[in-house]
Amino acid sequence: MKSRWKKYLAAGLLTAGVLSLTGCHGAKEEKSFELPDTFDTSKNYELTFWAKNDTNKTQTDIYKKAISDFEALYPNITVNLKLYTDYGKIYNDVITNIATDTTPNVCITYPDHIATYLTGKDTVVPLDELLTDETYGLGGSGLAFDSPTEEEIIPQFLSECSIEGHYYALPFMRSTEACYVNKTYVEKLGYTLPETLTWDFIWEVSEAATKKNSDGTYAVNGQDVMIPFIYKSTDNMMIEYLAEKDATYSTAEGEIGLFNNTTKDFLLNIAEHTKTGAFSTFKISGYPANFLNAGQCIFAIDSTAGSTWMGTNAPLVDISNDAVQEFDTEVMMIPQVDPEHPKMISQGPSVCVFNKQDPQEVLASWLFTQYLLTNEVQIAYSETEGYVPVTSKAQDSAEYQDYLSRAGEDNNTFYDVKIAASKLLLTHAEDTFVTAVFNGSASLRDAAGQLIEDVTKSVRRKKEIDDTYIENLYSDVTSLYHLDQISTGGADGKKDLGPLPKTSVALLGALGVIWALILLYLLKELVKKRKYQRENH
Repeated sequence: MKSRWKKYLAAGLLTAGVLSLTGCHGAKEEKSFELPDTFDTSKNYELTFWAKNDTNKTQTDIYKKAISDFEALYPNITVNLKLYTDYGKIYNDVITNIATDTTPNVCITYPDHIATYLTGKDTVVPLDELLTDETYGLGGSGLAFDSPTEEEIIPQFLSECSIEGHYYALPFMRSTEACYVNKTYVEKLGYTLPETLTWDFIWEVSEAATKKNSDGTYAVNGQDVMIPFIYKSTDNMMIEYLAEKDATYSTAEGEIGLFNNTTKDFLLNIAEHTKTGAFSTFKISGYPANFLNAGQCIFAIDSTAGSTWMGTNAPLVDISNDAVQEFDTEVMMIPQVDPEHPKMISQGPSVCVFNKQDPQEVLASWLFTQYLLTNEVQIAYSETEGYVPVTSKAQDSAEYQDYLSRAGEDNNTFYDVKIAASKLLLTHAEDTFVTAVFNGSASLRDAAGQLIEDVTKSVRRKKEIDDTYIENLYSDVTSLYHLDQISTGGADGKKDLGPLPKTSVALLGALGVIWALILLYLLKELVKKRKYQRENH
């Protein structure tokens, strides 16, 4: 009997050991990367490339052509494309695959997400040495294609890829946010658009647009629906407002400053305008472009990358053609606190390289990553939406300048609203800013948007929004996103690693069940032993 329970215990311990190796953060063999002297073309390499695509066939075709052209230059490299419809899904899959050491080779993602990937051991390759290598670095002599040099990457865009003093990604495309304005309705309400929008102007016009006729329809459009001001990304809304007010959002060290009086005052202001029906959000009401195009919104704020959905002649629409209204669309900078010193967020996908056991495989991944920054890829992709190329090499090229000069020639490739959105970022690149990236910065970003979403929902549910409500909201959001762990570093002084992948949670749960069964078995054996002793003494 004694040997029997020992076997159970040994089996349980063996299972626990296997689970701990497969299910925990960073529990894998260490793989430090050293750049090879030469690329071995005698071996074949198969790479996985994860990218995001919003069912845009043109973008998919650009990815496929880039892969085909790259493989023609490097016949020993095969690139397998896996498309996702959401960056969040890419993030979740990467986190899960870190635990099993099955990450992709190259991934389009965001620096906030990379900061969490880095909690694993040797997961993402630092690019500092690769960037400057004379042979295989940017503009290197050993490349089979015309790569931009480091100096040709727009500095503001490259800086976003720096985490704790090291580059862990290259920018792929960049956008900012724009305010798409129904100029026709603004003028119908008796206003003239200023050179730069201010918050006061937007709130004033939005309130004027809530006026109704005696039959209950809105005076400005004669319809039953009008939401004058809709913001798609409420996290950006909060972050940008704090930047414009020179209020703290976070520090580079990961200290959180979101929950301050400027944030509180902004939330109270949003609540007042939500109460009158002047403001709502994408998550609550729906896609701003749909309301704008139907004549049911005046100020629709979305990414410049969303410009192909905005306006009477938008090439992409989600509503029926007979619902689209005729109006003049103006593409403007987001509302500013100080128009003389505008601030706009820089955003957009970046590309990172994951570490592998074979340095040659990593080098092959780096070559493909660089290829995504060539003029052919950069210009083609930027023409699909309101993105701009991340290199001056592409921006200054005759091909791209010709593209910009042909605004309005058609409502597809040369759609005027799309090109106006691109020009907005190109003109104001020096006015853009990025937020600090650290492990937990993605959660902080989500929390910033959650504050606005919760306040807006609460107003619609007739709740009173006051100082007490805001204090409770701060506490709830802090707990929801574990921000107290990010700011304090936890009891052991280490930064929060973020949520465990689902596979890890499941494995740890299974481990708990195994130990419970072992304990139950031992308890059962102990009871039987004592009963035997009582019966025989």
